[in-house]
Amino acid sequence: MSFLSRLLGTGPDPRDTVRPLWHRVIELARDPAYYAQCEVADTVAGRFDLICAVLCTAMVRLEAGEMRAESALLAELFVEDMDGQLREFGVNDVVVGKRVGKLMSVLGGRLGAYRAALVTRDREKLGGAIARNVTFREGADEEACSLAVADRLLALSQRLAGLPDAVILEAKEIA
Repeated sequence: MSFLSRLLGTGPDPRDTVRPLWHRVIELARDPAYYAQCEVADTVAGRFDLICAVLCTAMVRLEAGEMRAESALLAELFVEDMDGQLREFGVNDVVVGKRVGKLMSVLGGRLGAYRAALVTRDREKLGGAIARNVTFREGADEEACSLAVADRLLALSQRLAGLPDAVILEAKEIA
């Protein structure tokens, strides 16, 4: 699709192929168990941290299935959503671009921190990365909570590994 076609909106949005998966990522990151059992802080920061963690898990699976383009489109939806969220929070238009750039940098860093542990299914390594990158409630046992989140992400990774690429994009069977 040409730049002009995208700019004028004359063609289909290529991100529509991954939009169901993006919505499912958000649903999974909002699972009350993360906040109740894993003691992730139910704050903007805690929710953002979980969105990044679940999104990274999905992106690693897409990359493993030779769907790098779809993984990039998923990241674009993340940017679009974060841009909208910042505007809803009343962030000035002049500052939104810088903040979105920072959020993309955060996502990239977390993807790097989580990728190897997800690929090798290394619970301890993933737990350590989660401990550094997820906001937990005050007073939470961060080591135990990090491992609980790691267990949930590894279980999600395992479920995704067992699904065909097309099914993942539809996001209907991702529990």
